Amino acid sequence: MIDTFVTKAADWDSPDKVKMTQKFVAELLLHIQPQSSWKALEIGTGTGLVGLQIEPLVGKIVLEDTSESMLAVLKQKLKENSNIEIVHGEVFDYKEQDLDFVFSCMAFHHIPDIEKTLHHLASITKKGALVAIGDLLEEDGSFHNFEMMPHNGFDTVLLAEQFRKAGFEVKLVKIYHVISRTVESITTNYEQFILIAERM
Repeated sequence: MIDTFVTKAADWDSPDKVKMTQKFVAELLLHIQPQSSWKALEIGTGTGLVGLQIEPLVGKIVLEDTSESMLAVLKQKLKENSNIEIVHGEVFDYKEQDLDFVFSCMAFHHIPDIEKTLHHLASITKKGALVAIGDLLEEDGSFHNFEMMPHNGFDTVLLAEQFRKAGFEVKLVKIYHVISRTVESITTNYEQFILIAERM
């Protein structure tokens, strides 16, 4: 497993990323009220910018990421807390069938096989469990400076259909934020969506 974030992890928690994750959590909490009885999983937790905001709201939380260097930064933030489990690996490495809530912010476009991932989520979530995904709408690849990514954002109609085929009912798809970047006086807007689905 190649860690592509080795050179990025130490400086990951920039003000822009903190603000971006706060916006995602604020939008998520408009539609989902996490419960203290829930067990939650974050896919692609990185340095925990989202997961550590959700952690106080649930009973137990699993923070998963493929990057050991990002998780090393996360671990530096943690206090003794039995509610947090860290999984270094892919989401497929989590096999318990006990989740009430799954969430992910800006990690899905790094996942090669979305259909396989969603079917796995269906197998590890309880009936009625909620899934909240925040990511980019389809873009031209410039968001990552044309670095090769599994997905340059998503067509939310197609993504919603993939959720349905995996056994979820899509409750909401909404554009909630726009990231603006200016390079050589040219400004590009990247729209972020949130998708919320319920395990049937």
